[in-house]
Amino acid sequence: MEQPADRFLLQDSQTAVFIGDSITDCGRRLEARPFGAGFMRFAVDLITARYPSRKIRFVNRGISGDVSVGLRQRWDKDVIAYQPDWVSVMVGINDVHRRFDDYGMMDVSPELYRTAYLDCLNRTHEQTRARLILMDPFYICKDPHAGSAEEEVLMVLPEYIAVVHEMAERFQALRIPMHDIFQQHLQHRPAETFCAEPVHPNPTGHTVIAHAWLTCMGW
Repeated sequence: MEQPADRFLLQDSQTAVFIGDSITDCGRRLEARPFGAGFMRFAVDLITARYPSRKIRFVNRGISGDVSVGLRQRWDKDVIAYQPDWVSVMVGINDVHRRFDDYGMMDVSPELYRTAYLDCLNRTHEQTRARLILMDPFYICKDPHAGSAEEEVLMVLPEYIAVVHEMAERFQALRIPMHDIFQQHLQHRPAETFCAEPVHPNPTGHTVIAHAWLTCMGW
């Protein structure tokens, strides 16, 4: 049975754009088009099942490997052009990895991350009526070995999460603390339950993200 209209924030005839990196992409341009095979797909399917009368337009604009600077370059065509009612953003873990991986790509410091993120959200605020859902970047790892790459990432990640907190306060956005949520899960189950490595969730990990997203939206 469909739930009361005021219980879930996504309403009839609205458009929701999801944008980010591989965690959002999840094959949405290939075999899993158009929504990918990750948390967005799970959320869309559950919304469709629970609210059959709502005609909601869902748009996936995740691109694997992308960083905040990449989002800024494509923000007009991948977000503004849709004039969305909701924009869900998850980006940051690739920005963190650029600090440590020597692939000849531009380093994305927390300061640059903040500048790019702020520019995207300013344009959204100025050119649309969209509400924002900002998801903290996460790393599914607990108690890494001293001196390991995992330890380095966990030491730097809070600087990027702090930017998301700042943006959420500045734009009165909904915020989903995904890193904290996964850390809570890791108190009870090993990381392998949710991912083969700390960045890319398996279906169980994506279910955790979808559940958090839906809960944030009043599920």
